[in-house]
Amino acid sequence: MKIIAAHVIVCCPGRNFVTLKIETDEGLTGLGDASLNGRELAVASYLNDHVIPCLIGRDARRIEDIWQYLYRGAYWRRGPVTMSAIAAVDTALWGLKAKAAGMPLYQLLGGASRSRVMVYGHANGRDTPHTVDEVLRHKEAGYQAIRAQSGVPGLDKIYGVAKGDARSYEPADASLPSEHDWATHKYLAHTPKLFDAVRSAVGPDIHLLHDVHHRLTPIEAARLGKDLEPSRLFWMEDATPAENQDAFRLIRQHTTTPLAVGEIFNTIWDCKGLIENQLIDFIRTTVTHAGGITHLRRIADLASLYQVRTGCHGATDLSPVCMAPSTPTSARTCR
Repeated sequence: MKIIAAHVIVCCPGRNFVTLKIETDEGLTGLGDASLNGRELAVASYLNDHVIPCLIGRDARRIEDIWQYLYRGAYWRRGPVTMSAIAAVDTALWGLKAKAAGMPLYQLLGGASRSRVMVYGHANGRDTPHTVDEVLRHKEAGYQAIRAQSGVPGLDKIYGVAKGDARSYEPADASLPSEHDWATHKYLAHTPKLFDAVRSAVGPDIHLLHDVHHRLTPIEAARLGKDLEPSRLFWMEDATPAENQDAFRLIRQHTTTPLAVGEIFNTIWDCKGLIENQLIDFIRTTVTHAGGITHLRRIADLASLYQVRTGCHGATDLSPVCMAPSTPTSARTCR
């Protein structure tokens, strides 16, 4: 099954999604997502100029060989642009293999290990009452896990809280990065009170999550985690920037709130220390940004050795072409 053509498609209503379509001499096609929010065109160029010329004529069934060639063949490895491009190829090739085999992809990955996968809904509001209402709306819709984000008194614009009635807060176009207000002391004072109100409203059985968006220093994150312990969070996400992985050691020493990180990680090397030292509870890497199904399975298998669970990032800046392979991969590896 030879690859005879590959095309990059950049389009989607309201957002730039980057989709790779691979065609074979047997008439089968495969799709892969290479969307990289705010840097989509960089990935599209990398695919068109550097990756697609390497694919033509290759055997589409040799997924591991092609992955290693694209990763090791370039002197400049890793990084979000490179790994998103490799992910698109890898996902498309796994889709082709599943089509050729005449079975769903999860069967090729070893079969299902669960009948369903829990997902969480994103509830955000202008203030605490509005956020509580949104959390209750998600509970009524049937969500067992809900991430709560709220505006902070005294701050007008905060990343992570949608404008008006919008459901998504990520920028949907290629505009310049937005700027936001911030005051750590106001956020640290407000957030525990927010979750006191949310937990009182939903009761003890709903899983509650919160995203800090990398804003805090390690000791500030430790303080927040400790203050949130009465609310029994499912996880506290991206508490501090993870470039310095030892920062999570300090947080871990001061709080039992579960820690999640990894949506901006690109390879197993970005999370190796965090996993091996059990400094996190959930690894959040995605099919699209972590080198595709092939590499995400390696990350999940490493994590399982240390009882670190997978919780793949699934925001609106990832296309349905990413969400589809995330499900069989998660169903096989999540614990």
